[in-house]
Amino acid sequence: MKPGSRVQGFKPREPQDKDSGTKDQKGSSTRTLGPSNPRTLNRVGAISYGIVVHGGVGSPLRLSDGCKKACSSAFELLKRGSGALEAVVEAARLLENDGRFNAGSGSTLRLDGVTVEMDAGLMDSCERLGIVISVRNVRNPILLARAMMETPHVALAGHGAELFARRRGLKPFGKPSKHSRERYRRLLRTIRQGDLGKHDPRWQDCDIRSLWNFEAPYRDIIGTDTIGAVALDKRGNLAVANSTGGASPMLLGRVGDSPMIGCGFYAGSSAAVACTGIGEEIIKRMLAKTVYDFIVHGEPAREACRNGIRPFPGSTPAGIIAISKTGCAVVSNRPMAHYALIH
Repeated sequence: MKPGSRVQGFKPREPQDKDSGTKDQKGSSTRTLGPSNPRTLNRVGAISYGIVVHGGVGSPLRLSDGCKKACSSAFELLKRGSGALEAVVEAARLLENDGRFNAGSGSTLRLDGVTVEMDAGLMDSCERLGIVISVRNVRNPILLARAMMETPHVALAGHGAELFARRRGLKPFGKPSKHSRERYRRLLRTIRQGDLGKHDPRWQDCDIRSLWNFEAPYRDIIGTDTIGAVALDKRGNLAVANSTGGASPMLLGRVGDSPMIGCGFYAGSSAAVACTGIGEEIIKRMLAKTVYDFIVHGEPAREACRNGIRPFPGSTPAGIIAISKTGCAVVSNRPMAHYALIH
């Protein structure tokens, strides 16, 4: 697309029984595939700048209004000449503050119904990297990951990360959102009904009582996924941001793919990639780097994402967003709130 061409906004459509598409004046298309195939958004052609965001695989499409808000704010930064890194941080921050997504104020409560542990990862094509793991009392983990880029380290975890957040003046967590508390109540009912294995295949054949590792006794106690953003700025730099409140259910201290470079996120000179789904399965496949390498070797963004999703069995939710200088894509095997703005 030549400079000065009109901005295109991609928004999700409800899954249909057949492939469908709409074309803009330049001939690009937005497609939603049938329920048996990954849902896709695709933009092919030279990109001057743009951003793609998602609200987590399995997130209802009605939540795309939150993705649109985050995307629009970040796109304005890109339009004014800000870098891709600043854009993805802004998008992730707004999604963390939304309260409906599993990140920031909407983070999933652990099995004890009290603890929140959040992770975030941030990377750009200039080889800057920031990671925070298992932080509790931080309102915006993505801002803490950004602050990590100003240190000699690339990652901090737990209490040390929280102390660093206080020194940098970042706001404390506050209270879980209404949506987070409702998500926990649904999980509690599932556990009490003995249906945890049906809810999450990772817990099949597991005795939750024997694995309980929270301070509160088990007898006293007894959704959506990672958000992400990828962007390309006017200078050709690429960046990716991930933020999550973790999986539901999960043991204390569990870490998924979101803060793991090459697994939940990756950015280099060829593309920026963010993944969402069951973290353990994404880690085993090093999904983000796998998709990135597909793009490096010449595959269009959509095909690279689809090839990344393909090995996942139908029972395993997975989603990927990617952007390069020649295209962007959203691919998932479940409905997924998302939005994209491309120039």
